[in-house]
Amino acid sequence: MNTLKAIIIDDEPLAHNVILKYESEIPFLEIVDQFYRATDAYEILSKQKIDFMLLDINMPVLKGLDFLRTLDHKPEVIITSAYEEYALEGFELQVTDYLLKPFRFERFLKAVNLVRSKISKNQNSPENIFIKVDKKQIQLRLCEIQYLESYGNYVKVWTQDQFYLTPRTLSSFEKELDHKFQRIHKSYIVQKTFIKHVEGNMITLRNGNTITIGKSYRSIVKDLF
Repeated sequence: MNTLKAIIIDDEPLAHNVILKYESEIPFLEIVDQFYRATDAYEILSKQKIDFMLLDINMPVLKGLDFLRTLDHKPEVIITSAYEEYALEGFELQVTDYLLKPFRFERFLKAVNLVRSKISKNQNSPENIFIKVDKKQIQLRLCEIQYLESYGNYVKVWTQDQFYLTPRTLSSFEKELDHKFQRIHKSYIVQKTFIKHVEGNMITLRNGNTITIGKSYRSIVKDLF
């Protein structure tokens, strides 16, 4: 079992103590360093391979999300914050998970396992995907796909300006797509980076389209945002 190497960036000593206590219960997790200001973490990120950061938001000098925006190449990120209102902004920056303080050990372990699964999947994740349209195999960049919609025995793969109709199931796409995509309804998978906002049981995308969150997926979406 490969060890995950992580750092803590948080201005509260108590938060460090809680995470270190949880770390001691997870054999494949190693906290390699701790920082109380985000700016102090630049050196280790430039010199050492870090799998993920446990990052607070409200810190002096440079706030957590602003710190993420300054990084060209960043490891996976688990936000640990007492402020839930920054969750959507965090996922727009492609954080892996968002833990609302105070969080219990089982929630922390779930987030760490999500990082572990994401890293494993990313090692084999393609940047492009081929889909069959009529008699052609069309190559699309994953970053261009905004959402996928089930349409009978077909799936509509939506980009910014059009959709491609392909004879596949939505479940087959769900198994193939990477962590940036989330199923939010039996008929829809969305790319999280294209979500503008979540209100009630509706998701609004950046192109103005709205999608209903399926009843059985509401708890999943709630955990994400």
